[in-house]
Amino acid sequence: MTEELAPRRLFDVARRGWKASPELREGTRATVTLALLGAVGRLVVPILVQQSIDHGLRNGHVRLGLIGVFAACGAVAVVLSAISTRLAIGRLARRAEDALLGLRVRAFSHIHRLGLEDHAEERRGALVARVTSDIEQLSQFFSWGGIVFLVDGSLMVAVIITMGVYDWRLTIIALVAAAPLTIVLRLLQRRLIAGYAKVRDQVSILLTAISEAVMGAAVVRAYRVSARSSQRVVVASEQLRDSHIRAAMYSAMLFPSGEMFSVFTVAAVVVVGVALGPAGGLTAGSLVGFVFLCYRFLDPIAEMTETLDQTQSALAGWRRVLDVLDTPIEINDPMPGRELPHVAPAIIADHLTFAYRPRPGHETSPDTALDDVSFVIAPATSVAVVGATGSGKTTLAKLLTRLADPTSGRLLIGGIDLHDVRFESLRRSLVMVPQDAFLFDASVLENVRFGREDASDDDVRLAFVELGLEAWLDSLPEGVRTRVGERGDLLSVGERQLVSLARAYVANPVCLVLDEATSAVDPATEARLGRALESLARGRTSVTIAHRLTTAARADKILVFDQGRLVETGDHEELLVLGGVYAALHASWLDATVV
Repeated sequence: MTEELAPRRLFDVARRGWKASPELREGTRATVTLALLGAVGRLVVPILVQQSIDHGLRNGHVRLGLIGVFAACGAVAVVLSAISTRLAIGRLARRAEDALLGLRVRAFSHIHRLGLEDHAEERRGALVARVTSDIEQLSQFFSWGGIVFLVDGSLMVAVIITMGVYDWRLTIIALVAAAPLTIVLRLLQRRLIAGYAKVRDQVSILLTAISEAVMGAAVVRAYRVSARSSQRVVVASEQLRDSHIRAAMYSAMLFPSGEMFSVFTVAAVVVVGVALGPAGGLTAGSLVGFVFLCYRFLDPIAEMTETLDQTQSALAGWRRVLDVLDTPIEINDPMPGRELPHVAPAIIADHLTFAYRPRPGHETSPDTALDDVSFVIAPATSVAVVGATGSGKTTLAKLLTRLADPTSGRLLIGGIDLHDVRFESLRRSLVMVPQDAFLFDASVLENVRFGREDASDDDVRLAFVELGLEAWLDSLPEGVRTRVGERGDLLSVGERQLVSLARAYVANPVCLVLDEATSAVDPATEARLGRALESLARGRTSVTIAHRLTTAARADKILVFDQGRLVETGDHEELLVLGGVYAALHASWLDATVV
């Protein structure tokens, strides 16, 4: 949806948000009723002023007793109005915060369930903004703007009805005089929607620039591009400032517009009221009371114009969150789903094809990563997948772990189609160790426990012992309780892989997918990792995306991919004798390793 269409979809966004927030709908009738009671209480004073003028002042005499009764009634009405309004505001605040909590949790959960392509197509900073700053905008709106709309909206409804009861002619005059204000506000609203939508876009761009500059600090320094990175943040900040200024300029026109039309409306009512006079059935008290009612009607309009900019910003953020929630989940957990047996499974690919979404500008050319791939992996077999960059190796790993679903064909593990396997069972039985081992800012112990939450300290240490990594673990400053830093930055690449392997061991899967687990380490660490991998894979079905052909040479079976197709299958010796793609890769690798 383009931002130019936003004004026409203003109520659509509110309707979608209302539907997506059941917590907000809870107890709505009671909240609105309390707000209306508070509004009615605020109308008592103008009515009592009219009654005091018409009945408390007679022939130059002041009827103090009657005016005292009116004053007492007014005091009671004001107190009851304040209590009702306070209760309404409190209920709205609680419902709004409950709704925002639910919205934030649902948005976060939905983002985690989106496919990897959705994450790749959307800026990470933008996705973070959906759960943080966009929902925070909604929170700020409900803390003030929502209350204004509830209280003042109720007051305006009650005032219009009361004005009509007083004098329908003056009511028409007041509404006609104030009508141009709605046109002015509509024009300003259109500008505000576009302006604050631009602000939200610039916030996402700035968050992305800052996030990448911080997370990529090592690369920025290594390539001496600090100035370029800083300039990118500065430019994004300047664009955000300019967007805010443009939006604020339109916002600054709102309040004076409301004040100007208030003066015009009251003046028109007074002129017509005086012209009608007693002959038109309008007493002095009625006219004064009606002027009070006009201010009661116009003051909320002026106050609500102050919240329009916040409203537009909140609606723009709400739309973005709803758009994320409306993004379809392509990979769904089957219900009820099947369980994988906890034994080393066979893996069968049956005419497997996968194509990524067309890239922007190439909508008619889908990117086919795997093309009609079929193979069989026997239980408890170690298989290496090799091929040039872009041949489809990593795509196969994504399909095996169901981070993506095939475009056509089937993948069967243990004789069960992956589409039919419950996520919980799949994650329990099959574990992927990625090329870039992600560690949380916690201790080695806590990171390994992500593999199995109920693992004891002894279980974690045993994992390192079984993998032959006990000496390395003991070399750490605090052993298993050593903190690894953000993203594991206090450890080397190879050490992060060791922790990742221990995490996979503790999970005790029956099938492993290893994505280039030794591709970025030194020979000594590679040897250590190789021994740990052999221990980890023992008795399990394992598929390794092999970059170094030393890993492939140790596998029971090798699958050779070329441009998305499976071109060769066999063990190391067989494929060398065949003299095909694998032999060429091996020869190239040998040449590259010659010092």
